[in-house]
Parts: sequence; structure tokens; C-alpha cells
Amino acid sequence: MADIAERYNIPRQHFWLHGPRSRRPVEYDADAGMWNVYGYPELQEILGDPATFSSDTMRLVPKDLIPGGDEFSMAGFITQIDPPEHGKLRKLVSHAFTRKVVADLEPRIAALTHELLDAARDRGTLELVTDLAYPLPVIVIAELLGVPSGDRALFKQWADALFQRDTKISLAKPAEQQNVDLQATLKPWKEMSAYLAGHAAERRRQPRADLLTKLVEAEVDGERLPDDQVVNFAIILLLAGHITTTMLLGNTVLCLDAFPEQQDKVRADRASIPAVIEESLRLFTPFAALGRATTRDVELGGVTIPADHMVMAWLGAANRDPRQFPDPEVFDPGRDPNPHLGFGRGIHFCLGAPLARLEGRVALNILLDRVNPLRTDPGDPVEFMPTPTMTGVRRLPLI
Repeated sequence: MADIAERYNIPRQHFWLHGPRSRRPVEYDADAGMWNVYGYPELQEILGDPATFSSDTMRLVPKDLIPGGDEFSMAGFITQIDPPEHGKLRKLVSHAFTRKVVADLEPRIAALTHELLDAARDRGTLELVTDLAYPLPVIVIAELLGVPSGDRALFKQWADALFQRDTKISLAKPAEQQNVDLQATLKPWKEMSAYLAGHAAERRRQPRADLLTKLVEAEVDGERLPDDQVVNFAIILLLAGHITTTMLLGNTVLCLDAFPEQQDKVRADRASIPAVIEESLRLFTPFAALGRATTRDVELGGVTIPADHMVMAWLGAANRDPRQFPDPEVFDPGRDPNPHLGFGRGIHFCLGAPLARLEGRVALNILLDRVNPLRTDPGDPVEFMPTPTMTGVRRLPLI
């Protein structure tokens, strides 16, 4: 992987892509004021024990840094909610991602893939992210939600402002710097909230057969969801519903460029595409880290983490733990079993995983048909996202 990191000029903050780690699986980062967990069995314990490792990390953020009133609300932000409220909210949209609903989207995904590749062919160039890996999933999730897919330039603007940042997560920064970081996040968040609030209000007046209408009409414990919960829930679906697939598709093509013998194999045996995608999720884990907050003192990996401490669970590093994965730096789609943590585990397992896998499978199959070979352009280098907790390319020009 060190050779791959150099070949693609992968940023140093993506340490899990720069060769194997030799340090302990659990370490305290005094500069950041939080614990880092890198080991596979340790992450299994974290993800399987939400009572001890709470998703409500905002409670550890100094109160004077959290905007009040109508400026900011975490209500409905499902990735930050613990049981039992989490299960109630998740159930509201789980029907939108059932096996049948997702399978029925396959013809639409295939048609969109061909349309987007046709447009790129007419332009005479193919930059995978701009031409396919971004627009494909964002159109699909926008159509599911019921917002105009033609607004995808807006969605990208907001997603880039939130995710395309090289700022290291830290609770120990000076208050002034933390406030600067917060304001940089608040602006796109408020714009996105206002946009989705407008669409939600329209659904209250004129319901449609879409996911946003279902959120507006949904009830929990006999009561409709408040507006801020509807909006925040929709934000998560819109953002997570596209960015995972964007990274997954780009990362998988990058793996096939870096390991051309595996590209030859999957061209000859298309039934192996799902295994290729699973191994890509392990080797280039899109969401490489998750935050958790301890609710009690807990022993993990031979050390004791005190209560009320932030824990960063590094999925990207755990997916390379040699205790679980032999030859972890090798891209091996024949790896069986392959119990990677690319979509998380436990109650917060990625709700859209079936959709992301389908989009990846359909798009990759069509790409293999239409682009031979899949090769990066040495004259136009690959660019990785700078975000320390995410693994993905933001530009991937192909020859």
C-alpha cells in the first residue's frame, strides 16, 4: 500500500493507506483530547455496545460552541441518536431500502449510467467523479426523496463545504479555532436546511409518492415529526445517500487500476463484481472513522478509557488489522470470509448499504463493458479528498 500511496499521492493524514501500523490498537491523543481505536476486535466491541459507546458525541462539545435557538438543531440527526429513539427513527425509512425496493431501482440505475457515460463520450473525456460517480447516486437519492435532481450542483456545493476539508478533529483546539471551524460548517448546513425545509413545507400542502412526504407524514409514538427532525433526517439521507457510493465507485476503479490482474479477472467473470466491491470497501473504506462518546469507564484493548471521553473508531485501520485479515495490504477479491466494517456494524449499520452495493455493481459492470482498460491518466493525476476521516477521490481522470 505504501507504493499505492506514493503512486496516487495520497495525503499523509490517510495514515491507514500508508502501510501497516505497528503501534497499539488503542491510544490516547493528548493533542486532540480524544482516544483513537485502530484494532478490528476493539471496533467490534465499540460498535456492538451503544450503551457504553454512545453516538451522541455532541454532548462532549463545549456548550458555548453550540449555536442555540433556531440556528442549529441535532433533532432527527439519526447518526447522533442512541436507542430507543434511534430504532424508532430508523424504522421510519427502513421500508425505503428493502431488498425489493432497491432491486426495482436497477433498470433506472443502468439507464442513468449509460446516459452519463454517453454524455462523457460526446465530450471526449471521462473524469469518473464528475461524469459518473457523483451524479449517478445523487440523482437516484434525489428522486427517492423527491427533490429536483437538477439541483445536484447545489448538493455538491454543500457536500464539498462539509466534507472536503483537511481539518483534523480535535476537542483540544483553542476556542477561537473551534468557533472558526464551526462557522465553516454552519453556513452550508443552514443553506441545506432552508432548502429542504421549503420542500418539506410544500409536501405538507401537496403530498407526493416520495420519501420526503413519508417523513412529513410519519408518526413516532402517535405524534408527527417536528420540522427540524424531518429536515435533519432528509439531510442525512441526501448526503449519506450519495457520498458513500461516490467514494465506493471511485475507490473500486482505483483498485482495478492499481491491480490490473484483478481487472482482467473481473472482466472475464462478471459474477465476481460484488466480491470486488466488498474488497474495495475493506481496502479503501469510504467513511474511515466514526466518533463515539463513552458513558462509563471501560477497558478496551488493554487500557481503560474514562467516562465522557471522545473515541474515534478507525474503520479504515481496523479493516487492515492482520489479526483479522491475512495480507491486509493486498487487494484480494477472493478473500473469504471478508467481514469488513466498511458499512459499520450493529444498530448504526449503513441503512443505504444495499443501494450503494447495487449502484456500485451496476455502474462497474457497465464501465467494464464500455471502457477497456480502466486506466488512470498519468498526465492528469488522481486527487484524493483531504478529509482526514474519509477515503475517496475527488478527481479520477481516465484515459
